[in-house]
Amino acid sequence: MIRRPVAWVVAVVLFAEAFGVAALNWFLGMVVDRQDMSLAGLDPHMMSVSSKVGGIAFGLYFALCGLVALLVALRDRPPAGFGRVLLISAAVVHALLGAFTWGPVGWPAFLFMELVLALIVLLLMTYDRPAEPADAAPAGGKSGDGSPVTSPPAPTTP
Repeated sequence: MIRRPVAWVVAVVLFAEAFGVAALNWFLGMVVDRQDMSLAGLDPHMMSVSSKVGGIAFGLYFALCGLVALLVALRDRPPAGFGRVLLISAAVVHALLGAFTWGPVGWPAFLFMELVLALIVLLLMTYDRPAEPADAAPAGGKSGDGSPVTSPPAPTTP
């Protein structure tokens, strides 16, 4: 049974985005190469190659983020260390991409970026603490607010 499906959804979305970003940049590199026009004196072949390399790099980045989300889903544990930093950086990247895509691309791209941002943040917040049953006593005999779980013994008079 899947307890927290958000990690699975984030993994699928990030893998799809990785493929989409890589394919889009590869296509744009091909268009620049076939146009054979320079932009401010830049070499068109260099622009084509840099677009393809950038697409592969971002695609691998998002695929690695998707792998971290997949591992979170399989293990049902929060991301730790490098994986957590990677997911936080992906959230920041999506926030910035959402802000930058509003004008040139339009509101659907903005909404997609913000949806992915919300999913990543939801994944990070959902797995913030390990899930405990409501009736289980916390470790150490204390509750979360510092008060004892059981009442202290009644005082005795001498």
